[in-house]
Amino acid sequence: MIVTLPHAPRGRPRDSRAHQAILTATAELLAEVGYAATSIGAVAALAGVGKDTIYRRWSGKAELVYEAVFTRAEAAPVPDTGSLTGDLTSLLDALIQEFTASAAAAALPGLLADFAADPDLQSRIRSRFLAPAKAGLVELFARAVQRGEADPGVPVDLVLDTLAGAVFFHVGLVGEPAGPQLATQLAAIVGQGIEAR
Repeated sequence: MIVTLPHAPRGRPRDSRAHQAILTATAELLAEVGYAATSIGAVAALAGVGKDTIYRRWSGKAELVYEAVFTRAEAAPVPDTGSLTGDLTSLLDALIQEFTASAAAAALPGLLADFAADPDLQSRIRSRFLAPAKAGLVELFARAVQRGEADPGVPVDLVLDTLAGAVFFHVGLVGEPAGPQLATQLAAIVGQGIEAR
């Protein structure tokens, strides 16, 4: 009798603890020394991993920094407050917290320069992070349409770009303080623009 054993996966399995340690070390270094001084070697040393471990997961510093700093809101559960304005407010609150973190403020100028100089990086960020995040938020707008709050033809991608862009410009680029009413005000403005007529 011949027994066929299942093929073992090649290489070592990814360690989720190492992955999280790398992201945490990146955010800590950004807040402490800034984008320019944050290096893959320094991240590896702080996280207690080899540089190869990092390069197996990320193409370089910019992609690593983006995931470490600008994907927390994307990773959160899709808001479900029972209303479009409530859902948008919750989503905007998460984006504001993300953009006002010290690591984000330190990362943004250098990260934008790297994005502008590297179309391949832009493409990787769009496909690896932005597209799945937007796809996950489609249900927020589908629920709003079912409740009669939003127009069925609402361009979800454009609305999400508008939300993120407003927070990015107001908090990240211009440096305006994010007051307690910012999320509510932006949610009301955007919600009025896409409400069912």
